[in-house]
Amino acid sequence: MRAQHSTHPLPAFPVYSCAFVASDQMVVGGGGGAAKSGIKNKLRLFNVSQDRQLKMLCEHELERGEDAPMSIAAHPESRSFVCGINSSEERLKRDENENCRVFSISDSGNALIKGATRGTLPSGALEDYQRVTVISPDGKLLAVAGERDLSLLAFPSLLPVAQSVQVPKGEIYDVTFSPTHLVLATNLNLLVYALPKPPSEDNGEKTPKKKKGKQRSKGKEKEVHSRTPSQTPELRLVDTVDIPSVPGAPAQSVVTFRAARFHPSDFSTLFTAVNTAAPRAKKSKMAKMQAYILKWRVDLSGEQNSARPMSLEGSRKAGEGGLTCFDVSPNGKFLAFGSSDYTLGMLDSTTLSPLLSILKAHEFPITTVRFSPTSTLLVSGGVDNSIRIVTVPESFAGQPWTMIILFILALLVILVAFLLQK
Repeated sequence: MRAQHSTHPLPAFPVYSCAFVASDQMVVGGGGGAAKSGIKNKLRLFNVSQDRQLKMLCEHELERGEDAPMSIAAHPESRSFVCGINSSEERLKRDENENCRVFSISDSGNALIKGATRGTLPSGALEDYQRVTVISPDGKLLAVAGERDLSLLAFPSLLPVAQSVQVPKGEIYDVTFSPTHLVLATNLNLLVYALPKPPSEDNGEKTPKKKKGKQRSKGKEKEVHSRTPSQTPELRLVDTVDIPSVPGAPAQSVVTFRAARFHPSDFSTLFTAVNTAAPRAKKSKMAKMQAYILKWRVDLSGEQNSARPMSLEGSRKAGEGGLTCFDVSPNGKFLAFGSSDYTLGMLDSTTLSPLLSILKAHEFPITTVRFSPTSTLLVSGGVDNSIRIVTVPESFAGQPWTMIILFILALLVILVAFLLQK
């Protein structure tokens, strides 16, 4: 079935990131980046209707010299979001980078209010940026990462929950949460960490309290506490998963992880996206790229500080170009991806069967894809100064492709049997 979709040009606004802050509202980050291109870096809040109309509600212009918002994660329940924005080059050189920033939406809905900020990137890393921003399912934790450094913070305070992690090799591309674990995807492997317990749960002991502020509750003042730096625990690595053999990938291909996401309601299921690069042919200028979606069965039962091996359950070729972005719908039924060949695609999460493919969805490689909280809309963005909004057909949910395929196979069997009788 062909899905309805609409393109919305955004003049002088290359799009790098987006996230839904409500079922009908989306924040978009974009601009000309740190280069002096003359294109201003901004955050924009849009109303997104079910008939794919887009209306800008407000915008927040970043300070001169700051970078574009390269990653965004939203928490619709609190109408707030976190984004990765590098400070100006002058501040980076002074080790004053406030790359991790919290924003909320005003009650009137016509302004973005800046909240807590924190620097998480290593000192002196002028080229590094916050490429990963992910909020945990319960909205209490935030994972942010640059090229090699991961920070686990409390949301929305941005106080450290665990000591930062630096991967010994490879580059970080994604992070995904289960209720008890965190999976860090580098281009070379998946690193599974056990989440630390809240301070009040550590061995049943009371943690020395540090006063951060006061909140009123039922007429009384309630102190808000956090761990001191010396009490911040280390993230315990409980499993390392190397890149598996990818069925169908060309021989001698270089395979790299690109994304990882837990199923939103079944945390025993994990989806990863991998890119493969075949050996370059003699007359070819570039290696041939392909993208695959892998489905894993994960056993995270037992104690919190342990994890069982992960087993590959299925795979599907997603396209000929390298995958650039990936998302799982909130209802867990669909997988969406954007690729370097400008294709926007969608798969069934159960069977990995293709449901949708829009060729040339953008004029340049797609930078971001996001489902709406209701899983009825899919949005993609790119540096071609545009956003595409796709209506997810209801028949996708009501008519699984598995049944369609089985029906077609049954017809073929009947036809073959009839011909053999003749």
